[in-house]
Amino acid sequence: MGQELSCGERRRESGLFHAVQDGELELVEAMVEAHPSVLELTIGYGRLSALHVAAANGRIQVLSMLLGRSLNPDILNRHKQTPLMLAAMHGKISCVQKLIEAGANILMFDSAQGRTCLHYAACYGHSDCLQAILSAAHSTPVADSWGFARFVNIRDGKGATPLHLAARQRRPECVHILLDSGALVCASTGGYGYLGSSPLHLAARGGSLECVRELLAWGADRHQIDSSGRIPHTVALKHKHRACAALLNPSSAEPLVWPSPLKFISELNPEAKALLERALKEANMEREKTILKETEYSVPSPLDFDVGADDNMSEASDVELCCICFDQVCTIEVRPCSHQMCAHCTLALCCHKKPNPTTACSTAPVCPFCRSSISQLVVAEIKTSNDSELELSPSKPRKSRKSNFSEGSSSFKSLSAMGSFTKLGGRSPGKIAAGCNEVDKP
Repeated sequence: MGQELSCGERRRESGLFHAVQDGELELVEAMVEAHPSVLELTIGYGRLSALHVAAANGRIQVLSMLLGRSLNPDILNRHKQTPLMLAAMHGKISCVQKLIEAGANILMFDSAQGRTCLHYAACYGHSDCLQAILSAAHSTPVADSWGFARFVNIRDGKGATPLHLAARQRRPECVHILLDSGALVCASTGGYGYLGSSPLHLAARGGSLECVRELLAWGADRHQIDSSGRIPHTVALKHKHRACAALLNPSSAEPLVWPSPLKFISELNPEAKALLERALKEANMEREKTILKETEYSVPSPLDFDVGADDNMSEASDVELCCICFDQVCTIEVRPCSHQMCAHCTLALCCHKKPNPTTACSTAPVCPFCRSSISQLVVAEIKTSNDSELELSPSKPRKSRKSNFSEGSSSFKSLSAMGSFTKLGGRSPGKIAAGCNEVDKP
């Protein structure tokens, strides 16, 4: 009798987990109704529950049904991984959102590597899951108990933050999101990779130009050393990533850095921020073109401008140009005084020199026209000669004459080494590391 019962349980277990994996909602419901105890079953060495299997496979309907039966959203497998961790690992955004909505704890650590769901999303490159978890951290007890900044920089069992993992695994979108959320760009690891590695060391080891660009643009220190006394340039050379090594060479020109004074502006319009970030990339790509000329190959710009840009060059003559550089169209409006300037000059206003990452800027930038404090930056509405207003979209930058930005006002000579801010052609998004099952080990 005992043997027959054991065989029946195995058949029931096999049928349940196959149905959950295949998303057969009606079958799963029927099995749960007939034998409610099947919800306590686990499968495999990892002791995965039905909720783990549904989350990992993105079966949102089955997941919702199981959660509706008051199943614990934080149920653990053998390695103390929650369904939320598996959903983040496999990039199942709908399941991530549903689990968070059901009260899943985003601050739980597994026992395998001491990682949270945030580590999993960053490591496996699922930027949408990463953003959902970070958004939840603003409105959950995590913000009160830990604080959002501490959560963004949470370390795993080997001392790696989510930014370290994203940089090492060549996940530029996740790197950008984490930096924009307050991740520490110069934090050192514990036992992950080489002791004392910064995100820039790990990006250099992985060979991702996009990650290196992001980190440098957010103030990563090219001179920072790990516990072995190596700088990122040395790491890139060791792993034969020559283009990364060229950008990381301490003797090459310093990149422009996302200006810390902008943190003092109470409201930075998202569209305005996108224009400023685009201008920053454009400027740094000009610097890169000069540096990479000395390598055996050239790396195309990631900025995607229309091939037929020259056909629209005449449009620039119909709109008001920036009164600082007299070259670019005014795309940014300063509040409350409503003066306008181009994105390049707005960046130059805050980019006289690279900020010290250990200190905060004491004063906010002021308008160069009236010297009033800047409280807000928004996208400017520009008027053509036909008196029709056009709102500039960050995804479709206005074309202008070839820029001579380096020849502009002496107040912005800190940018003169960068050359002109010309429009760059071509796109090379870079090869992002493959899926979940190909993550490199440190």
